[in-house]
Amino acid sequence: MADETTNGIAPAQEQAATFSIEKLYVKDVSFEVPAAPQVFNEQGQPELQMNLGQRVQRVSDTGFEVVLGITLTCKVNDKTAYLAEVQQAGVFTLAGFEDAGVDAMLGTQCPAILYPYAANTITQLIQAGGFPPFFLQPINFDALYAETLRQRAAQASAGGGDLAGAETAGNA
Repeated sequence: MADETTNGIAPAQEQAATFSIEKLYVKDVSFEVPAAPQVFNEQGQPELQMNLGQRVQRVSDTGFEVVLGITLTCKVNDKTAYLAEVQQAGVFTLAGFEDAGVDAMLGTQCPAILYPYAANTITQLIQAGGFPPFFLQPINFDALYAETLRQRAAQASAGGGDLAGAETAGNA
């Protein structure tokens, strides 16, 4: 008796999920010292504010551009000492994932790969600007993504919700 084959050929094996980095690059960078040179004489405790953002754009059936943006503002005595902005980008291939898996990879793994590059660029900009070194602390992108999922669940009536088809993603 014949088994479940077609003309003696077994059904195709399900393709395993694959993830790869195609390209990493700085998409945009800016450093400003609006109050130079007077700011170098300011005395006081610096106040730092960091903003983190992420955009995702589909570039092919399995390709995605992920852009991680970091803006770091340092103020001394309510005067902006410096403003450093970096948009670190990467093109990633994700094949064989279900939609939820693509969403999770774009929201956790991709920004986690980009972050050290962006943090290093920020550090270099600050030092090149004449300020003491500042090292950004690690970020738990899994926790940020989990918070994004909680926010999506709370806004379920808005519809949509996956990063793969989104122009922008608010998980970071």
